[in-house]
Amino acid sequence: MMFYIGKRCLSTIPVMLIVAVLIFGLLYITPGDPALMIAGDQATPAVVERIRQQLGLDLPIYVRFGHWLWDVLRGDFGKSVLSGAPVSNLIAQRIQPTVSLMLATLVISVSVAVPLGVLSAWKRGSLIDRAVMILCVGGFSLPVFVTGYLLAYTFGLQLSWLPVQGYARIENGVLPWLRGIILPSLALSLVYISLIARITRATMLETMSRDYIRTARAKGVADRSLLFGHALKNAAVPIVTVVGTGVALLIGGSVVAESVFALPGLGRLTIDAIMGRDYPVIQAVVLIFSASYVFVNLIVDLLYTVFDPRISY
Repeated sequence: MMFYIGKRCLSTIPVMLIVAVLIFGLLYITPGDPALMIAGDQATPAVVERIRQQLGLDLPIYVRFGHWLWDVLRGDFGKSVLSGAPVSNLIAQRIQPTVSLMLATLVISVSVAVPLGVLSAWKRGSLIDRAVMILCVGGFSLPVFVTGYLLAYTFGLQLSWLPVQGYARIENGVLPWLRGIILPSLALSLVYISLIARITRATMLETMSRDYIRTARAKGVADRSLLFGHALKNAAVPIVTVVGTGVALLIGGSVVAESVFALPGLGRLTIDAIMGRDYPVIQAVVLIFSASYVFVNLIVDLLYTVFDPRISY
């Protein structure tokens, strides 16, 4: 098992190196001169040259990549071209809303989707099963911004139960923080719930058709113990896989949710940086999102050692 864990941890190193190369290349695959695009058409040659030096465009590309990678490993992402502030400071100011949104969405999604999938599989062919599947299809079909606007209109504007924009930091109180994060989390979790519930239902149906489940049922094992103690435990591997790979949905959806509900997170920072062509900020945020995705998938691989008894080496 330790060999498996070590191998999976080491495998992330070349993956992150490839990701770093691709992200670094974002600055150079953009058509035109990045310095001229940042400075604008009316900029003088001296201003353009100053920006080129600031971005390191006057150095050979391999030297630029080496300097950039070394700075990133030390936690230095450079300075924002627009504001002049260190990019690491900008990210530190914006990371809490994004992490709060993603964690709240993950908790809501797993807490709702897994029981729904198990219930749907247990009541296969019934009205409950059909209702759950209709909900999953509808939830997966609705874009996040549509769900977000519907929730904001219903619970924010019509009922005035929850705020529709802004963010209260958790150190200022748990209740204001929760009130500000619940609507965007619900909007983002609907797609995730639909995905996890459908996979849970499919894997539970496959597992419940196995011989050992029929044997346990013949021995008089209670339905609850049969579903959660036998079937769900053995169906957990594909469910955990979907939960991990679905983080890509959270990353992409968080950008939309933050825009709809005006959350000052990394998604909004990315949009502002793209609109202002602030390449150091874009590179840093994309690298953090990519590293988060790789890290989550590493955790999923390590969880296989818990849920899959075949992995014992």
